[in-house]
Amino acid sequence: PFAAAFAAQGPFSSSVLAYFMIFMALVTLPTLVWGPTAPYGRFSQTSGWGWLVPNRLAWITQEIPSLAVPVVWVAFFATGDQLANVRGVNLVLMSLFIVHYTNRDLIFPLRLRAGKPTPFLVWLLAFVFCVYNGFMQTRYLLADAPVVEPSPSTYLGVGIWAAGFFINLHSDHILISLRKDKKKGEYKIPRGGMFEYVSAANYFGEIVEWTGYAVASGFALPCVAFAVFTLANLFPRALAYHRFYLERFPSYRRLNRKACIPFLV
Repeated sequence: PFAAAFAAQGPFSSSVLAYFMIFMALVTLPTLVWGPTAPYGRFSQTSGWGWLVPNRLAWITQEIPSLAVPVVWVAFFATGDQLANVRGVNLVLMSLFIVHYTNRDLIFPLRLRAGKPTPFLVWLLAFVFCVYNGFMQTRYLLADAPVVEPSPSTYLGVGIWAAGFFINLHSDHILISLRKDKKKGEYKIPRGGMFEYVSAANYFGEIVEWTGYAVASGFALPCVAFAVFTLANLFPRALAYHRFYLERFPSYRRLNRKACIPFLV
């Protein structure tokens, strides 16, 4: 089964998976912009989306495939040829992917304070995406990607990724700190860092991260697909956050913040 999954052609090739992800991004974006807001976090609902998963447990278990798939595959199932592929730009890309998800899966959830639970259906959709994308990225880097040495565009992409990673970490820190002393149902306006420019600085950081990842790859299709889906998934969420602040805080409009992209939207 593992050999078949890494066959050059067929339903599991990284290019086929990437085209399907881009298609799903084109469906997801308008659905989330004009449809219902995904019911997790501050928009969590207690009925209609399945039983509730505690937020810390939900974060760890829904995101862990993104880390487990590449780590387990390389450690236990990769052939000699596949291991030989993990060098040059491919090694850089896999390192960026694993660093992000080490934080997202193992560090970030443990820093969370008590929060609203995640409905099971939302958890399931996130879990399926992480399995899919974890496999697609690993499949590409182990079997499909050419082995090339880093170029100036690689370093540019790594720099963009690092900037996004820092923005994401700093924004998460600000949001977690806000929850320290707040009462149940109370919300505060986040301040500092990129929150001075956008309402969803954490999402902006993650969009920048995976854009940098795509640039570092030389715009390889699976990496671009991931960046496109990240934008399609997080941009509508940022719009919802922006509306939330505008409705909850009458003075918020005077801050002149955009929703997700500084100075634009």
